[in-house]
Amino acid sequence: MVIKREMTKKFIEEAFGGESMAHMRYLLFEAVAEKEGFPNIANMFRAIAFAEIVHARNHYRSLGEIKGTTDNLQICIDGEHYEVNEMYPAFNDVAKIQDEKEAERDTYYALEAEKTHEILYKKAKELAEQKKDIDEKRFSICPICGHTVVGKPPERCPICGASNDKFLIFE
Repeated sequence: MVIKREMTKKFIEEAFGGESMAHMRYLLFEAVAEKEGFPNIANMFRAIAFAEIVHARNHYRSLGEIKGTTDNLQICIDGEHYEVNEMYPAFNDVAKIQDEKEAERDTYYALEAEKTHEILYKKAKELAEQKKDIDEKRFSICPICGHTVVGKPPERCPICGASNDKFLIFE
């Protein structure tokens, strides 16, 4: 069942965003609790983060936003395109003007990483429209800036300079 009334739709969209942010926030808090020697609190954060994802998934489903793969890829392309061409350049400019060095660095990292994401999604969509899967089976992600590499990571991340032993491998 897809929500049809505008006010309810806006509320559920806001709830989706809130639950998604809570999920990420709690995972970040989990790492801090673990580092500080509170394994049970860390576990509580991890468990509740999962509950928040359940809520977010339910909200997104009720909005009717989960479609077929090619449609989902187009949603990703549109989002990445907006981030690369509008959102992050504007955010980065403001951070520079306001001399917020950390925000400037973080928005630069995201902007550069998102460029690759848009390319990967476009390629995947082209193939999916032909009923073909992508050939790539390994993706390497820099945990510092989010740079995404198909295959093995480079010696150093071209965006932030992290060494290749830091990259996370997804196979």
